[in-house]
Amino acid sequence: MTLWQWLSQADAVALATALALLAMSVISWVLILYKGWWLGRAQGATVQATQAFWQASSWEQARIQLPQIDRANLLTPVADAIAHIVAAEPAANHSLAVASGAQVQTTRVLREALHGASHRLQWGQTVLASIGATAPFVGLLGTVWGIHQALAALAGADHVSLEQLAGPVGEALVMTAAGLAVALPAVLAYNLLGRKLAQVEELLEGFAHDMQTWALQQAAQAPQAYTSVHAHTGVDAIAHVGSR
Repeated sequence: MTLWQWLSQADAVALATALALLAMSVISWVLILYKGWWLGRAQGATVQATQAFWQASSWEQARIQLPQIDRANLLTPVADAIAHIVAAEPAANHSLAVASGAQVQTTRVLREALHGASHRLQWGQTVLASIGATAPFVGLLGTVWGIHQALAALAGADHVSLEQLAGPVGEALVMTAAGLAVALPAVLAYNLLGRKLAQVEELLEGFAHDMQTWALQQAAQAPQAYTSVHAHTGVDAIAHVGSR
């Protein structure tokens, strides 16, 4: 029996099952191909952006270069989060977030930025996992329904041969094979893309750790510079009064 003959003879349940498997297959392959390309591009851009950021001559130049190279927009939110802390004025230290300490605040904003980046990296993974888990059961449903229909058609016959039963049952079992054919690529892609995703997350965590260390160094140097400037100003003022 050809595909068109089967479609012309199939009932609503069989057609719905076949269309569901077809839709799952199309969705999974689109996700596999596009996300595989996107993750490879994001990993390369992340490595390049990290190197360019730390090779920049100043903080301002690094902030300008980063969005141009970080095409996946994974590192830029981390740098933006640190920028708000670096640019914070000492007068704003009355807030609870800042009062809890520079290290706690830096950890908090970096955690939020990393959660946002991880959320962007995870897109499509749930769909692949769902297709890999449900496609075999959808195919099994089609098989069970096909066997039920075949047995119902032969129930009124006086004489049932093996050939009469083997054809419809064999066609029904094809649905199980189709379900497995849809599920296997989705499961394999989920695992492979998850491994690639973990590699990108390691790069992000390393960049965030380096940014945290740098921000804490800046926060530690700022009060020293502030005290030095005011002490120097006080000495000049005393000297000026003494000269009078």
